[in-house]
Amino acid sequence: MSQERTEGDLRNTGLSLKHDREWDYELDRIVSEVKERGATSVGLQFPEGLKRRGPAVVDDLRSELPDDVSVLLSGEHCYGACDLDTDLMRRTDVFVHFGHSPMKESEKIIYVPLFSNVDVFPIMEQAFDEKLDPPGEDEDVGLVTTAQHMNKFDEMREWLEDRGYTVHTRRGDERLTHEGQVLGCNYASADVDADQILYVGGGKFHPLGLAMEHPEKTVVIADPVNNSLDLADSEQFMKQRYAAVHRAMDADTWGVIFSTKIGQGRWETAQEIVESNDDAYMITMDEVTPDRLTNFGLDAYVNTACPRITTDDGPQFKQPILTPQEYRIAVGDESLEDLEFDTFHGTW
Repeated sequence: MSQERTEGDLRNTGLSLKHDREWDYELDRIVSEVKERGATSVGLQFPEGLKRRGPAVVDDLRSELPDDVSVLLSGEHCYGACDLDTDLMRRTDVFVHFGHSPMKESEKIIYVPLFSNVDVFPIMEQAFDEKLDPPGEDEDVGLVTTAQHMNKFDEMREWLEDRGYTVHTRRGDERLTHEGQVLGCNYASADVDADQILYVGGGKFHPLGLAMEHPEKTVVIADPVNNSLDLADSEQFMKQRYAAVHRAMDADTWGVIFSTKIGQGRWETAQEIVESNDDAYMITMDEVTPDRLTNFGLDAYVNTACPRITTDDGPQFKQPILTPQEYRIAVGDESLEDLEFDTFHGTW
Protein backbone atom coordinates (compact mmCIF):
# COMPACT_ATOMS: atom_id res chain seq x y z
CA MET A 1 0.00 0.00 0.00
CA SER A 2 1.49 3.34 -1.02
CA GLN A 3 2.06 6.08 1.53
CA GLU A 4 1.51 9.80 1.08
CA ARG A 5 4.79 11.52 0.32
CA THR A 6 5.75 14.81 1.90
CA GLU A 7 7.97 17.48 0.36
CA GLY A 8 11.62 16.46 0.62
CA ASP A 9 10.83 12.76 1.04
CA LEU A 10 13.74 10.95 -0.57
CA ARG A 11 11.39 8.26 -1.80
CA ASN A 12 10.69 10.68 -4.64
CA THR A 13 14.18 10.00 -6.00
CA GLY A 14 13.78 6.22 -6.23
CA LEU A 15 11.40 3.35 -5.69
CA SER A 16 8.89 3.52 -2.87
CA LEU A 17 9.73 1.66 0.31
CA LYS A 18 6.99 0.27 2.51
CA HIS A 19 8.03 2.39 5.50
CA ASP A 20 9.20 5.89 6.33
CA ARG A 21 12.86 6.62 5.90
CA GLU A 22 15.47 9.34 5.90
CA TRP A 23 17.82 8.03 3.22
CA ASP A 24 17.89 7.38 -0.48
CA TYR A 25 18.55 3.69 -1.05
CA GLU A 26 19.06 4.30 -4.81
CA LEU A 27 16.86 1.32 -5.62
CA ASP A 28 16.41 2.36 -9.26
CA ARG A 29 20.16 2.26 -9.77
CA ILE A 30 20.46 -1.15 -8.12
CA VAL A 31 17.67 -2.62 -10.27
CA SER A 32 19.20 -1.16 -13.42
CA GLU A 33 22.66 -2.53 -12.60
CA VAL A 34 21.33 -6.00 -11.75
CA LYS A 35 19.39 -6.22 -15.01
CA GLU A 36 22.29 -4.83 -17.05
CA ARG A 37 24.67 -7.43 -15.63
CA GLY A 38 22.21 -10.28 -16.04
CA ALA A 39 22.66 -11.16 -12.36
CA THR A 40 20.64 -13.97 -10.81
CA SER A 41 21.70 -13.35 -7.20
CA VAL A 42 22.10 -10.13 -5.21
CA GLY A 43 23.68 -9.72 -1.77
CA LEU A 44 22.76 -6.78 0.48
CA GLN A 45 24.86 -5.60 3.42
CA PHE A 46 23.67 -2.95 5.88
CA PRO A 47 25.44 -1.31 8.83
CA GLU A 48 24.17 -2.37 12.26
CA GLY A 49 21.70 0.46 12.79
CA LEU A 50 19.99 -0.13 9.46
CA LYS A 51 19.67 -3.91 9.35
CA ARG A 52 16.02 -3.60 10.36
CA ARG A 53 15.43 -1.80 7.05
CA GLY A 54 16.79 -4.75 5.09
CA PRO A 55 13.63 -6.84 4.66
CA ALA A 56 11.68 -3.87 3.25
CA VAL A 57 14.47 -3.14 0.78
CA VAL A 58 14.40 -6.81 -0.27
CA ASP A 59 10.61 -6.57 -0.79
CA ASP A 60 10.99 -3.54 -3.04
CA LEU A 61 13.76 -5.11 -5.07
CA ARG A 62 11.80 -8.35 -5.49
CA SER A 63 8.86 -6.38 -6.87
CA GLU A 64 11.05 -4.87 -9.60
CA LEU A 65 13.45 -7.69 -10.42
CA PRO A 66 12.75 -10.80 -12.50
CA ASP A 67 11.35 -13.75 -10.54
CA ASP A 68 14.53 -15.79 -11.00
CA VAL A 69 16.70 -13.24 -9.18
CA SER A 70 17.32 -14.11 -5.51
CA VAL A 71 18.09 -11.38 -2.97
CA LEU A 72 20.08 -12.30 0.17
CA LEU A 73 20.74 -10.29 3.33
CA SER A 74 24.07 -10.34 5.16
CA GLY A 75 23.75 -11.07 8.88
CA GLU A 76 27.41 -10.34 9.57
CA HIS A 77 28.43 -7.31 11.59
CA CYS A 78 29.22 -4.29 9.45
CA TYR A 79 31.11 -1.26 10.75
CA GLY A 80 32.33 0.35 7.55
CA ALA A 81 33.45 -0.03 3.95
CA CYS A 82 36.46 -1.86 5.42
CA ASP A 83 34.12 -4.57 6.72
CA LEU A 84 32.59 -6.33 3.71
CA ASP A 85 30.91 -9.73 3.93
CA THR A 86 33.36 -11.46 1.60
CA ASP A 87 31.59 -14.83 1.84
CA LEU A 88 28.27 -13.40 0.65
CA MET A 89 30.16 -11.45 -2.00
CA ARG A 90 31.58 -14.68 -3.40
CA ARG A 91 28.16 -16.36 -3.45
CA THR A 92 26.32 -13.59 -5.33
CA ASP A 93 26.63 -11.96 -8.74
CA VAL A 94 26.10 -8.44 -7.42
CA PHE A 95 26.93 -7.21 -3.91
CA VAL A 96 25.36 -3.99 -2.57
CA HIS A 97 27.00 -2.28 0.39
CA PHE A 98 24.84 0.36 2.09
CA GLY A 99 25.84 3.22 4.34
CA HIS A 100 29.43 3.91 3.34
CA SER A 101 31.31 5.41 0.43
CA PRO A 102 33.72 3.24 -1.60
CA MET A 103 37.05 2.47 0.02
CA LYS A 104 38.19 0.40 -2.91
CA GLU A 105 36.35 0.22 -6.22
CA SER A 106 35.18 -3.13 -7.54
CA GLU A 107 32.99 -4.00 -10.53
CA LYS A 108 31.04 -6.47 -8.41
CA ILE A 109 30.24 -4.05 -5.56
CA ILE A 110 27.58 -1.33 -5.70
CA TYR A 111 28.16 1.23 -2.95
CA VAL A 112 25.08 3.12 -1.75
CA PRO A 113 26.23 5.78 0.75
CA LEU A 114 22.71 6.57 2.05
CA PHE A 115 22.93 10.33 1.91
CA SER A 116 20.94 12.01 4.67
CA ASN A 117 18.17 14.50 3.90
CA VAL A 118 18.60 16.34 7.21
CA ASP A 119 18.94 20.13 6.91
CA VAL A 120 22.50 20.98 7.98
CA PHE A 121 22.23 24.77 7.80
CA PRO A 122 20.35 25.63 11.03
CA ILE A 123 23.12 24.06 13.13
CA MET A 124 25.78 25.68 10.91
CA GLU A 125 24.10 29.04 11.53
CA GLN A 126 24.29 28.39 15.25
CA ALA A 127 27.96 27.43 14.94
CA PHE A 128 28.62 30.66 13.07
CA ASP A 129 26.92 32.69 15.81
CA GLU A 130 28.35 30.90 18.85
CA LYS A 131 31.49 28.82 18.21
CA LEU A 132 33.42 29.82 15.11
CA ASP A 133 35.74 32.83 15.21
CA PRO A 134 34.23 35.63 13.11
CA PRO A 135 35.82 36.05 9.67
CA GLY A 136 37.19 39.42 10.78
CA GLU A 137 39.25 37.68 13.48
CA ASP A 138 40.12 34.47 11.63
CA GLU A 139 38.88 34.01 8.09
CA ASP A 140 40.38 30.51 7.67
CA VAL A 141 38.22 27.49 8.48
CA GLY A 142 38.57 23.82 7.62
CA LEU A 143 35.42 21.93 6.70
CA VAL A 144 34.92 18.17 7.18
CA THR A 145 31.94 15.84 7.30
CA THR A 146 30.95 12.18 7.05
CA ALA A 147 29.77 10.20 4.02
CA GLN A 148 26.09 10.72 4.92
CA HIS A 149 26.36 14.49 4.42
CA MET A 150 28.69 14.60 1.41
CA ASN A 151 25.68 15.41 -0.79
CA LYS A 152 25.56 18.83 0.93
CA PHE A 153 29.32 19.44 1.06
CA ASP A 154 29.57 21.94 -1.81
CA GLU A 155 26.60 23.86 -0.42
CA MET A 156 28.19 23.92 3.05
CA ARG A 157 31.42 25.30 1.60
CA GLU A 158 29.54 28.00 -0.35
CA TRP A 159 27.53 28.86 2.76
CA LEU A 160 30.72 29.54 4.72
CA GLU A 161 32.30 31.46 1.85
CA ASP A 162 29.20 33.68 1.60
CA ARG A 163 29.82 34.67 5.22
CA GLY A 164 33.40 35.75 4.54
CA TYR A 165 35.42 32.62 5.32
CA THR A 166 38.25 31.14 3.30
CA VAL A 167 37.33 27.45 3.39
CA HIS A 168 40.16 24.91 3.37
CA THR A 169 39.42 21.36 2.25
CA ARG A 170 41.33 18.36 0.96
CA ARG A 171 40.62 14.75 0.14
CA GLY A 172 43.14 13.11 2.46
CA ASP A 173 44.48 9.75 1.32
CA GLU A 174 43.25 6.83 -0.80
CA ARG A 175 41.14 5.44 2.06
CA LEU A 176 38.83 8.42 1.65
CA THR A 177 36.50 8.77 -1.32
CA HIS A 178 35.56 12.43 -1.08
CA GLU A 179 37.17 15.77 -0.44
CA GLY A 180 36.49 16.83 3.14
CA GLN A 181 35.42 13.34 4.23
CA VAL A 182 36.53 11.87 7.56
CA LEU A 183 36.28 8.29 8.80
CA GLY A 184 36.39 6.96 12.34
CA CYS A 185 39.92 5.79 11.59
CA ASN A 186 41.20 8.51 9.25
CA TYR A 187 41.26 12.31 9.58
CA ALA A 188 43.72 13.18 6.81
CA SER A 189 41.15 15.52 5.25
CA ALA A 190 41.51 17.81 8.28
CA ASP A 191 45.21 18.36 7.63
CA VAL A 192 44.60 21.84 6.24
CA ASP A 193 46.01 25.32 6.83
CA ALA A 194 43.38 26.49 9.30
CA ASP A 195 43.35 26.75 13.10
CA GLN A 196 39.61 26.05 13.36
CA ILE A 197 37.82 23.05 11.88
CA LEU A 198 34.06 22.78 11.45
CA TYR A 199 32.84 19.19 11.66
CA VAL A 200 29.29 18.77 10.39
CA GLY A 201 27.93 15.36 11.29
CA GLY A 202 26.46 13.11 13.93
CA GLY A 203 28.20 11.92 17.09
CA LYS A 204 31.39 12.94 18.86
CA PHE A 205 33.74 10.10 17.99
CA HIS A 206 34.93 11.58 14.70
CA PRO A 207 35.62 15.08 16.06
CA LEU A 208 37.27 13.64 19.18
CA GLY A 209 39.69 11.67 17.04
CA LEU A 210 40.22 14.75 14.92
CA ALA A 211 40.99 16.84 18.01
CA MET A 212 43.47 14.24 19.24
CA GLU A 213 45.27 14.04 15.91
CA HIS A 214 45.28 17.84 15.54
CA PRO A 215 45.53 19.16 19.13
CA GLU A 216 46.63 22.56 17.85
CA LYS A 217 43.25 23.11 16.17
CA THR A 218 39.85 24.11 17.58
CA VAL A 219 37.27 21.56 16.43
CA VAL A 220 33.66 22.75 16.35
CA ILE A 221 31.05 19.97 16.36
CA ALA A 222 27.88 20.92 14.48
CA ASP A 223 25.57 17.90 14.75
CA PRO A 224 22.50 18.38 12.51
CA VAL A 225 21.08 14.98 13.46
CA ASN A 226 20.81 15.70 17.19
CA ASN A 227 20.71 19.49 16.73
CA SER A 228 23.64 19.94 19.11
CA LEU A 229 26.66 22.23 19.10
CA ASP A 230 29.89 21.72 21.02
CA LEU A 231 33.68 21.92 20.99
CA ALA A 232 35.66 18.70 20.83
CA ASP A 233 37.36 18.10 24.17
CA SER A 234 39.60 15.05 24.18
CA GLU A 235 40.79 15.42 27.82
CA GLN A 236 38.50 12.74 29.31
CA PHE A 237 39.20 10.43 26.41
CA MET A 238 42.95 10.88 26.87
CA LYS A 239 42.68 10.05 30.57
CA GLN A 240 41.02 6.75 29.63
CA ARG A 241 43.85 5.92 27.24
CA TYR A 242 46.55 6.91 29.75
CA ALA A 243 44.94 4.60 32.33
CA ALA A 244 44.90 1.67 29.88
CA VAL A 245 48.58 2.17 29.05
CA HIS A 246 49.54 2.33 32.73
CA ARG A 247 47.66 -0.92 33.44
CA ALA A 248 49.45 -2.63 30.57
CA MET A 249 52.92 -1.63 31.78
CA ASP A 250 52.86 -4.59 34.17
CA ALA A 251 51.91 -7.09 31.46
CA ASP A 252 54.21 -10.07 30.89
CA THR A 253 52.30 -11.69 28.03
CA TRP A 254 50.67 -10.02 25.05
CA GLY A 255 48.09 -11.02 22.45
CA VAL A 256 48.51 -9.26 19.12
CA ILE A 257 45.19 -9.08 17.26
CA PHE A 258 45.29 -9.32 13.48
CA SER A 259 41.95 -8.73 11.78
CA THR A 260 40.80 -10.94 8.93
CA LYS A 261 38.31 -8.28 7.79
CA ILE A 262 39.16 -7.32 4.23
CA GLY A 263 39.94 -3.65 4.91
CA GLN A 264 41.36 -3.81 8.45
CA GLY A 265 44.42 -6.04 8.23
CA ARG A 266 47.71 -4.46 9.34
CA TRP A 267 49.83 -7.56 8.92
CA GLU A 268 53.22 -5.86 8.94
CA THR A 269 52.40 -3.95 12.13
CA ALA A 270 51.21 -7.10 13.92
CA GLN A 271 54.17 -9.13 12.68
CA GLU A 272 56.71 -6.54 13.84
CA ILE A 273 55.35 -6.66 17.39
CA VAL A 274 55.39 -10.46 17.56
CA GLU A 275 58.90 -10.71 16.11
CA SER A 276 60.26 -8.18 18.63
CA ASN A 277 58.66 -9.76 21.73
CA ASP A 278 59.05 -13.43 22.66
CA ASP A 279 56.05 -13.12 24.98
CA ALA A 280 53.70 -11.81 22.25
CA TYR A 281 51.33 -14.13 20.38
CA MET A 282 49.52 -13.45 17.12
CA ILE A 283 45.76 -14.00 17.29
CA THR A 284 43.78 -13.81 14.04
CA MET A 285 40.10 -13.08 14.29
CA ASP A 286 37.18 -11.49 12.48
CA GLU A 287 35.06 -10.06 15.29
CA VAL A 288 37.05 -8.74 18.26
CA THR A 289 35.00 -9.03 21.47
CA PRO A 290 35.90 -9.31 25.18
CA ASP A 291 34.61 -12.89 25.51
CA ARG A 292 36.72 -14.08 22.58
CA LEU A 293 39.90 -12.86 24.25
CA THR A 294 39.22 -13.96 27.82
CA ASN A 295 39.99 -17.63 27.27
CA PHE A 296 43.53 -16.92 26.05
CA GLY A 297 44.47 -15.78 29.57
CA LEU A 298 47.01 -13.17 28.40
CA ASP A 299 47.86 -10.05 30.39
CA ALA A 300 47.19 -7.44 27.68
CA TYR A 301 46.38 -7.11 24.00
CA VAL A 302 47.46 -4.98 21.04
CA ASN A 303 44.76 -4.23 18.51
CA THR A 304 46.00 -3.77 14.95
CA ALA A 305 42.43 -3.93 13.56
CA CYS A 306 39.94 -1.04 13.55
CA PRO A 307 41.07 1.70 16.01
CA ARG A 308 37.49 2.08 17.22
CA ILE A 309 37.67 -1.34 18.89
CA THR A 310 40.28 0.12 21.22
CA THR A 311 38.71 3.53 21.73
CA ASP A 312 34.99 2.66 21.80
CA ASP A 313 35.03 -0.78 23.36
CA GLY A 314 38.29 -0.71 25.33
CA PRO A 315 36.67 -0.21 28.75
CA GLN A 316 34.58 -3.39 28.22
CA PHE A 317 37.64 -5.65 28.01
CA LYS A 318 38.90 -7.27 31.21
CA GLN A 319 42.52 -6.85 30.15
CA PRO A 320 44.02 -3.66 28.69
CA ILE A 321 43.68 -3.45 24.91
CA LEU A 322 46.06 -0.97 23.32
CA THR A 323 46.78 0.59 19.96
CA PRO A 324 50.18 -0.26 18.39
CA GLN A 325 51.66 3.04 19.53
CA GLU A 326 50.25 2.62 23.04
CA TYR A 327 51.94 -0.79 23.14
CA ARG A 328 55.29 0.82 22.30
CA ILE A 329 54.72 3.27 25.14
CA ALA A 330 53.80 0.48 27.58
CA VAL A 331 57.02 -1.47 26.83
CA GLY A 332 59.16 1.65 27.10
CA ASP A 333 59.96 2.28 23.43
CA GLU A 334 58.12 5.60 23.31
CA SER A 335 57.14 8.31 25.78
CA LEU A 336 53.64 8.64 27.23
CA GLU A 337 53.71 12.33 26.31
CA ASP A 338 53.83 11.35 22.63
CA LEU A 339 50.52 9.42 22.71
CA GLU A 340 48.52 9.94 19.52
CA PHE A 341 45.17 8.82 18.17
CA ASP A 342 45.46 5.59 16.16
CA THR A 343 44.65 6.13 12.50
CA PHE A 344 44.35 3.80 9.56
CA HIS A 345 45.79 4.61 6.14
CA GLY A 346 45.66 2.75 2.84
CA THR A 347 43.11 0.23 1.61
CA TRP A 348 43.58 -3.45 0.82
